[in-house]
Amino acid sequence: MIRNEIIGAIRKVVRRDIHLEFPENFQHGDYSTNAAMQFGLDAKKIVLKLSKDKKLSKIVSKIEIAGPGFINFFLSKKTLYDNLNMINLEKLKYGKSGIGKDKTVVVEYSSPNIAKRFSIGHLRSTIVGQALYNFYKVIGYKVIGDNHLGDWGTQFGVLLRQFTIYNLQFTDLTIDKLEDLYVRFNKSAKENPKLWEEARAWFAKLEKGDPEARKIWTEIRKLSLEEFDEIYSKLGVKIDHEHGESFYEDKIDSIVKELRNKGISIKSQGAEIIEFSDHPPAMIIKSDGTSTYFTRDLAQVKFRLDEYRPSKIIYEVGADQTLHFRQLFSAVGKLGWGKDVEFVHIPHGLIQLESGKMSTRAGKTIKLSEVLDKAIKKASELGAKTGPLAEKVGIGAIKWNDLKREPKTGFTFNWDEILNMQGNSGPYMQYTYARAKSVLRKTKIALKTVPYSISLTTEEEVILRYLSRFPEILVNAADNYSPNLLCEYLFALAGAYNAFYNKHKIIGDPNEAGRIALTKATVQVIKNGLLILGINVPERM
Repeated sequence: MIRNEIIGAIRKVVRRDIHLEFPENFQHGDYSTNAAMQFGLDAKKIVLKLSKDKKLSKIVSKIEIAGPGFINFFLSKKTLYDNLNMINLEKLKYGKSGIGKDKTVVVEYSSPNIAKRFSIGHLRSTIVGQALYNFYKVIGYKVIGDNHLGDWGTQFGVLLRQFTIYNLQFTDLTIDKLEDLYVRFNKSAKENPKLWEEARAWFAKLEKGDPEARKIWTEIRKLSLEEFDEIYSKLGVKIDHEHGESFYEDKIDSIVKELRNKGISIKSQGAEIIEFSDHPPAMIIKSDGTSTYFTRDLAQVKFRLDEYRPSKIIYEVGADQTLHFRQLFSAVGKLGWGKDVEFVHIPHGLIQLESGKMSTRAGKTIKLSEVLDKAIKKASELGAKTGPLAEKVGIGAIKWNDLKREPKTGFTFNWDEILNMQGNSGPYMQYTYARAKSVLRKTKIALKTVPYSISLTTEEEVILRYLSRFPEILVNAADNYSPNLLCEYLFALAGAYNAFYNKHKIIGDPNEAGRIALTKATVQVIKNGLLILGINVPERM
């Protein structure tokens, strides 16, 4: 990357690791470093030595000192045009790199609970996780996506109890019905807490292989997976593996045995726990002998380490699970597993209702299918008349409105905001792409390599400078687990192109060839970026 060349040149001079950043304004260059100020060095001497670097002089046209020890670097016109030509040559490959070569990363995302509606609360994990999966794939990692389904635990004891108490038949099963059974149980259990004993007894039956319990559970799971598949199809999300908690059922005993043999677990009030110096204890076996979510997560870690040999495991799970993952990673450390593996929890902020936190138990959720349907309808009303186009635009709006936020930031659900299709929105990005594509359909000029001797307007130069940043933006977004960084970049690029389009003639201009090349490269980068974010790019709007 261009960045690496500049960093290498500076390190030769200062002989220290340095940081290079993007200035907020191109008037301050394409790259900037505060190395002189940071290390108490003479900025003038650094610039003098850098100006004599022949390799660097081919990349940058100007190096200047700004402020108290900042050094700014301006890319040369040749570098910018070489990059432009490379985009149009590499097309969908532009932005890809081999940074993750020979490394494997596992990304856990989505992870909805069986027997519950896929709510708006699951949207963030699903689309942020898919974007992270795509980022790591583009920068060269072998990526494995895992949908850790919540298909085991006491909540199924609740449903088994309700199913048998109300003498229901399999033909009665719908997701809405199951969710209603769960809500009704929790209301009753508030007045009669002993009902939880019945639920736990049913889960114990399920875990011990009771035929009736297993049959009901199998049907409930099947019904849920059918709905999930429908949602994933609409969202354009594909996850490599669906390993529910039940998948680890036969792996629990060996995990518990290892914890005992290594003296990590202890008995406590009839249950079995792991104690931590800096966290509350975690329960691994309940007093009734059944396993816990924590134990199944340990089994899941062991399976992933043995099966995939990853260098990193990323959990894209809500911020409300932060303590759980601190306990989990600490337990993994106590067990001595994956010493060379990086474990990362991406704690996305929660989507709340104006009345507070969403809760299936209290019947306070918003169905994701309802949100998607409303978005598609709104897109249709705004002019995306055809079914497929309305779906691309509507769902693109929903995705962008979430992905443009920093994942850690939570927000209160608002219909107008979630369905926004103006300004910094998915439809704006799609429209910019389609608008630029229409220009390419009108030209009769065959695209060729653009010589860097062509003069540039201010607007064209800004676009070229933005285009050169794309590969680095992908790496930054992956390193920081932040798809919003790519959204910010694409929105800025689209704004720069629209400013150019509104001010300058393209078709019929003496420099039509150069402007077509610029338009084509912009189209390509917007397309590459939106596809990484999981957003469709309609050719016409």
